Amino acid sequence: MHVHEALRLGETQDRIYQLSAWRESELYTDAERAALAYTEAVTKQPDGVSDEVWDAVAAAFKPEEAAYLVAQVAQINLWNRIAAPMRTRPPKRG
Repeated sequence: MHVHEALRLGETQDRIYQLSAWRESELYTDAERAALAYTEAVTKQPDGVSDEVWDAVAAAFKPEEAAYLVAQVAQINLWNRIAAPMRTRPPKRG
C-alpha cells in the first residue's frame, strides 16, 4: 500500500529497494537517516530512543518538524499494533 503511494508521489524505485539497507545506502540524507533511526528505536523498544538517536533528530529537524516526526511514528506504530493481532493483510494488487 505505502510503496504504491510513494511511487505515485514521485519516490524512486532505487530508494524503495534500498530502504531495508538505509544505513549502507548513499541514497538517504542525514535528516532521513535520523528519522529512520528514530523510527527503528521507537518501534523496537524497550530500550527506547538513545541520546545519540535523539540528538541526530534534533540536529536534522526544527522542533516543530521533530514533533511531527514523533506524532507520525506514534500513529504508524498504533496502526501496526492494531492490525497485527487482527491479522490484517495488505490489499491484493495485480
